[in-house]
Amino acid sequence: MSNKLNLVLCWHMHQPYYREGLNGDYQLPWVYLHAIKDYDDMADHLENHPRMKTVVNFAPVLLEQLDDYAKQIKTFLSNGTAMSDPLLNLLGGATPIPPNVSERRELIQTCRRAHAPRMIDPYPHFHALLQQFPSSERDSGQEMLLAYLDEQYFVDLLMWYHLAWCSYRLKQTPEIRLLIEKARNFSSEDQRTLLQIIQKTLESIIPRYRKLAERKQIEISMTPWGHPIVPLLNDFNNMIETQPDAPMPEHSHYPDGVARSRWHLHYGIQRFEHFFGFKPQGIWLSEGGVSDDALKLLDELDIRWTASGEAVWHHSCMTSACNPDDMACRRALFIPYQLNNNQTLLYFRDDGLSDLIGFEYSKWHADDAVTDFMGHLERIAGSLGDEAGDHVVSVILDGENAWEYYPNNGHYFLDALYRAVSTSDVIQSTTFSEATPRVRKDTLSHLVPGSWVYGSFSTWIGSSDKNHAWDLLADAKTAFDNRIALLNKKKAETATRLLAICEASDWFWWFGDYNPSDSVNDFDRLFRVQLRTLYCALDMTPPATLDTPISSGGGQMENAGTMRRN
Repeated sequence: MSNKLNLVLCWHMHQPYYREGLNGDYQLPWVYLHAIKDYDDMADHLENHPRMKTVVNFAPVLLEQLDDYAKQIKTFLSNGTAMSDPLLNLLGGATPIPPNVSERRELIQTCRRAHAPRMIDPYPHFHALLQQFPSSERDSGQEMLLAYLDEQYFVDLLMWYHLAWCSYRLKQTPEIRLLIEKARNFSSEDQRTLLQIIQKTLESIIPRYRKLAERKQIEISMTPWGHPIVPLLNDFNNMIETQPDAPMPEHSHYPDGVARSRWHLHYGIQRFEHFFGFKPQGIWLSEGGVSDDALKLLDELDIRWTASGEAVWHHSCMTSACNPDDMACRRALFIPYQLNNNQTLLYFRDDGLSDLIGFEYSKWHADDAVTDFMGHLERIAGSLGDEAGDHVVSVILDGENAWEYYPNNGHYFLDALYRAVSTSDVIQSTTFSEATPRVRKDTLSHLVPGSWVYGSFSTWIGSSDKNHAWDLLADAKTAFDNRIALLNKKKAETATRLLAICEASDWFWWFGDYNPSDSVNDFDRLFRVQLRTLYCALDMTPPATLDTPISSGGGQMENAGTMRRN
């Protein structure tokens, strides 16, 4: 048996359901943009480093949208049927460039939505297009220019926006290189070429990860279908232990929440099996949100492992009387735990190492960052001595949101990291399922409910706007319970999926004055749209309370608020 320290890198791939209702227009383009940038590159790195093992976690609701986009674009390219994404329709010419000044201004602002230092400024032509409108403030000069600009300006802007979002791999292909070199006056043929590349990339994502799993290079895990906070669906009281002084929603509980959690788990597994052909052995509960009752649900499904954050480990070890010496040196962090008689093992991430990748190394030279990261791992291995092979370091973070802050989408960092780990004499990459038989395990008598963010649920509940959103959702669930038996089978299935979309963690994540206003407004509006759509599916009039925004934002969170540092 190897005495190398086990390293599990777990990349969490997740985007919420962005369509209005089940079949309406996509309100935000992040699924396909992250697909052509991040999901493509992350697969490419693994394909180029076959000795590197990782865990890749997919939310089923993301898989469904990836599949839908690929099919819709293919249909458009085949027969011209317009797609359900307004931005793609503009790119492909299915929708004409708007003549209206306000719509033109909105399109320009949409094409600014990227990290400028890495995704706009390196491209002089893209930068110059946006520099004509340096701010969103209205003035008479801008109004006149917007009205008189020809359509070619907007075609070029749309092309550049999508070229900037292309992965490092795609930017090395002859087709994309030619488009970048052309730089301006893009033709309808150029638009079609780029759309064909986007379609082909989207269509390849799921099969590529499935192939990586089939050759045992990666383990694919999943979250519950709609990415809900399972402990909070189960019981609002799960917030009390780490937020004892925080206000709670007016509703004492989410109606029949445990059944809803089961639905997300069962339906998620069904959809996962549809795309990958096997049942997952591990489930990353949305946001690493764990509790005693959530672990019991995983046990029911014979799930082998789940994971959460370091603060949950610390809180739980303190209440479970773990060895204080092992806790002090963090030796106790690098093993999985069994909660009483539960069979599902619980791993805990190293928050510091995870946050270095998520927030710090983007500012470093890639070689220095990898040397630093490997140095941390080697020191951990050294401290464990002959027992290093009995331990596992878990590094878990978003697989899509960090890379736009790195040069060339993190290419140099990930390439150097995978090479260093694959050739290390001290560290071996592995997966949670592969590591489980060979690592030491311990038990917990109590799991303190919490998430990978601060070890609590404060990002999703406990403030006035977040609690108000829970009350709106609980009201909708009560209406659902009262009406569902009166609907025919097809309508009931539609309403059930709409409810699941409304139960996603993402809505509550964004509410708060610390988040950027643009993102808060986007998610606030879409949450209320989804709730109204649910009421309509129940043949009910949506309440007037859904006409009023829940939160306005105004803060400037790190990494645009897409991730939280611990």
